[in-house]
Amino acid sequence: MTLGIILVALSVEYFFAPNNIAAGGVTGAAIVINAIMPNLSIGMITLVLNVVLFLVAFAFIDGNFGVKTIYASLGLSILLWIIEKFLNPIAITNDLIMATVFGTLISAIGMALVFNENASTGGTDILAKILNKFFHLDIGKSLLAVDFVITFASALVFGIDLALYSMLSVILLGIIVDRLIEGFNICKSVFIISRHNHEISKFIIDTLDRGCTFLNGTGAYTGESNNILYAVVSRNQFIKLKKFIKEIDPQAFITVGEVHEVLGEGFKDLD
Repeated sequence: MTLGIILVALSVEYFFAPNNIAAGGVTGAAIVINAIMPNLSIGMITLVLNVVLFLVAFAFIDGNFGVKTIYASLGLSILLWIIEKFLNPIAITNDLIMATVFGTLISAIGMALVFNENASTGGTDILAKILNKFFHLDIGKSLLAVDFVITFASALVFGIDLALYSMLSVILLGIIVDRLIEGFNICKSVFIISRHNHEISKFIIDTLDRGCTFLNGTGAYTGESNNILYAVVSRNQFIKLKKFIKEIDPQAFITVGEVHEVLGEGFKDLD
């Protein structure tokens, strides 16, 4: 989470803010407000907005955020303030396309790291929940509406061209964050047909510390009954498993698929 908020802070201070790209969220709103009131730092504005949104959430929603979300959102605000106060940040590039693409990429990696820990980097999700509660909008549509309002404000302050770059960043951010989170959680599902399935299952259980299941199968050509071994393992564990199978039974038949989310014992909790 700490690495994630550091990356988000760097993207804001060295790519977005110096180029007036308000890429949605609380930090985007802070960039717009900072342009109107330059005496207020982006870090301070972000901190105030997050605190206000937390208070609104406690008043109008249930206020169930958890320590992780408070740490990530307030930690980001403090990091932004520290960078502005002591490092005097300037734009790494003044090319708006480069700033949009690389700023979004760095921010997406950071946000994905934070989201993968079941936390959030900012308070616009609170606004989305308020819209969902009182106007019955879907959360996804509510988030899009909030980001659209911020982008519209960006157009009024910075002009339509910069607002379009901001909207491009919002769209790319949503796509990249989803793909990165999927990548963090990808596992391998494996079906194995082998004369040594019992030895392979013992390797999976004892060495890889994973569970596996025997499925009853019958060969269509031979008519012989055989056990099919099914397991879900991480990518690193699959490399070890494949090497072991190659050593014990080079004639084994294996099918491998990618699983984007695994819930249950040994993996992520169902909740």
